[in-house]
Amino acid sequence: MPNPRTHFRPDARLIVAASDSDANLLYATRFFAPDPFIFFQHRGKKHLVMSDLELDRARQQAHVDYVLSLAAVERELKDNKRLVIDTAAVLHHLFQTKKIHSVLVPSNFPLGLADRLRRRGLRVVASSHAFFPEREVKSEEEIREISKAQRAAEAGMEAAIAMIRESHISRRLLYQGKAKLTAEMVKERIVAVAMRHGCLASHTIVACGEQGCDPHEEGHGTLRAHQPIILDIFPRSQSSGYWGDLTRTIVKGRASERLKNAYAAVLAGQSLALGRIRAGVRGEAIHQAILDDFKRLGFETGLQDGRMQGFFHGTGHGVGLEIHELPRLSPRGQSRLKPGHVVTVEPGLYYFNLGGVRLEDLLVVTKTGNRNLTRFPKYLEV
Repeated sequence: MPNPRTHFRPDARLIVAASDSDANLLYATRFFAPDPFIFFQHRGKKHLVMSDLELDRARQQAHVDYVLSLAAVERELKDNKRLVIDTAAVLHHLFQTKKIHSVLVPSNFPLGLADRLRRRGLRVVASSHAFFPEREVKSEEEIREISKAQRAAEAGMEAAIAMIRESHISRRLLYQGKAKLTAEMVKERIVAVAMRHGCLASHTIVACGEQGCDPHEEGHGTLRAHQPIILDIFPRSQSSGYWGDLTRTIVKGRASERLKNAYAAVLAGQSLALGRIRAGVRGEAIHQAILDDFKRLGFETGLQDGRMQGFFHGTGHGVGLEIHELPRLSPRGQSRLKPGHVVTVEPGLYYFNLGGVRLEDLLVVTKTGNRNLTRFPKYLEV
């Protein structure tokens, strides 16, 4: 049976969302708003339908062709004796005037709204691929914005490591003066520094010892000496919406020989990836090469003692208006890298009786190789 979407040519593209949290809408409009609003693109022209609260600001700031008043459209519906005046009614009225009979929407489009539009006779088709595929390849302007966010991450990292370095050890715990130094205290410092650089660093990871064996464990409690501390900072610019992403692993005190070996393996794995990433290479090939290298060095991956240990997440992911976006450097990264892709390279090793080790840089893919956007050094003991 033929796929009805194969030759689908929509009259318009439609998004209804809040641009603060929807990357496609922010990409299309370059306008931040915390509440949902209407965007549609018809015959190459971009339209917004805004409430009175945001109308004037949108007309000044949004990168669109037309900004329409939601209140004005609702008055027209009221004058036409419409009993139900909701988003579906507003869109139906506007689309009737513009002879729009079909729309393409993103895959996260509200299901209830799609059903109401279909009942009014509009053909609504959800995109099965990226809604704006051009988002994958970053312009020089976008790369500059990502670099600014990465500088904020580096400033936060410098402050965090300084705080840990300046602590003192007593009974294998870290102290700041007479108070125990906690993951929460370090995260507070990181957030404050990122804010001074115009970025918000949410869900920052400061995970010590075995907490670091869960890669997305944010970390909590008193930090310990002689154990690995994973610091993962991914701030978002409050002016542009672009993200940075940076991870380092440090030890306050003395690292064991096994931990030093794991760190050396992760550093070698990252260097291997940095040497191979270029346009035309598949992300899965980079990932597999690191897995193979870890195995060669004696760091096996798999189920051990009832939990996954070793290297069990992807090598990297795209970064832009979302912290995790295409392309992927992972077993699912089957597409080829392109010039302008911005990706993380973050191999890691995690063993329950050792702790976690992860190193992450952010780089731009070029035709002949890559350009590292990260300047922060790598070292283990502080």
